[in-house]
Amino acid sequence: MNRLHILFIVFATTAFCFGQEKKIKAYLDSKQFYAPGEGNYIEFYLQFVGATAKYVTDSSGHKAKLALAYEIKKGETVVKQDAYVLESPVAKDSIQEDFFDLKRFSLDPGEYTLVLDVVDLNRDKSAIHASQTFTIEDRSKSVSISDLEIAELAYASDKGSVFEKSGLYILPLISTFFPSELNKIPYYLEVYNANQSNDTSIALVQKIINASSGLEMENYTFAEILRANQVIPYFKTIDITNLKTGSYILEISILDRNMNRLCISDYAFERSNDRFEEFNIETVTLDPAFQESIVTDSVQFYLACLIPIAKPAESKNIIQTLKLKNEEKSRKHIQAFWIQVSADRGGKAYDEWLKYKEQVKMVERLYSTNFQDGFETDRGRVYLKYGAPSTVITKEVSASEYPYEIWTYDKVGIYSNRRFLFYNPDLVNNAYRLLHSDMLGERKTPGWAQVLSSRNTNQGDVDNPNKYLSPSVGNNSQDFFRQY
Repeated sequence: MNRLHILFIVFATTAFCFGQEKKIKAYLDSKQFYAPGEGNYIEFYLQFVGATAKYVTDSSGHKAKLALAYEIKKGETVVKQDAYVLESPVAKDSIQEDFFDLKRFSLDPGEYTLVLDVVDLNRDKSAIHASQTFTIEDRSKSVSISDLEIAELAYASDKGSVFEKSGLYILPLISTFFPSELNKIPYYLEVYNANQSNDTSIALVQKIINASSGLEMENYTFAEILRANQVIPYFKTIDITNLKTGSYILEISILDRNMNRLCISDYAFERSNDRFEEFNIETVTLDPAFQESIVTDSVQFYLACLIPIAKPAESKNIIQTLKLKNEEKSRKHIQAFWIQVSADRGGKAYDEWLKYKEQVKMVERLYSTNFQDGFETDRGRVYLKYGAPSTVITKEVSASEYPYEIWTYDKVGIYSNRRFLFYNPDLVNNAYRLLHSDMLGERKTPGWAQVLSSRNTNQGDVDNPNKYLSPSVGNNSQDFFRQY
């Protein structure tokens, strides 16, 4: 199930953008489940940023009041709808905390469109409109597993709250980012129809996989035998205190007694863990062979060129060392960086460095401009981070589109068929910029086709960024992007 995010104020890489002031800011997520006798259903979770709502005082206290309207369409037909007023909890001491809502819809398998309208009833002209397509999978006929619901808060409860499942109150965590301060991943799932087989038990296997390398992370693999039943609720908390900075996939598999995989569910997340990004360069002993590969006038250049492949905390350390303009410390930093990288990759620091150095030289030759080194450009950064693309489509002349390139990667870590669209709105300097990508963590521009054609096309609006985009001879970017 694809994760749905809507961000109603500022642009986010995995979200729709509504750049209007004085609007409430909210995040939307969804998860799919199945209930015997009721069928497949989807839950929509809304997290409202309390500080962006308008609060007024009435007899019950200081609170916000929102009108929510859901429509679910199959094609042009409305199959489910609901509208109601949501009140925030009473604010205490002028602290306006985030508040949540959950809405369930039972739906047959198939493709649908969610249309959502939100109005802040305490503020004029505050209507927000958004839509998103989704697919309901059939979990009723074979052994299957629900989406993974990550909990911000979970405890035993039987009070009948809409947030309760299987005797647990679960407040969903909508963000997929886990900073150093968050060291737990509590997750809830349900296994369905395990009693349809001849086995009296099944195995649940938990893994955390590095999204970049595809490697299984040690100490996070876990297996448990579960008694077969029609519905098996399952809740577990993972301690990620020692998980390094990076992009990961939490993968849950269900196996039969012959170790055959019956079904799988996963959850992509980002981890930032500063405790593992610091190293003391003063303790590094310079290797003469390593240092001979770096001439004196290129030390700062080769330290800076590590930023495209560095993790966020590592990038900060690199920038701090660059500011010192100290040759010895810069050399030690480069060597320490590759010692750390080679330990993660299972190679040798010197060999890993020489391979990367050749790539840096190549992107300098191909992508540098008169104001940027090759590794500073978007194409150079992507090449250094992900390697050479499997295919490249280049279009330098078009009736209305800016010059562009589409890079396709058949395989990037655990991901397949990932695309990057670069364009040159300046028409000079070889200065191609990343406009859109479907790679996790990269820039996403829902109206990229309209932006690409904006050299002679009017802009659209927030509800339809492609409103004025009409087909033109030679405008093939959308076909190319979908094809490869």
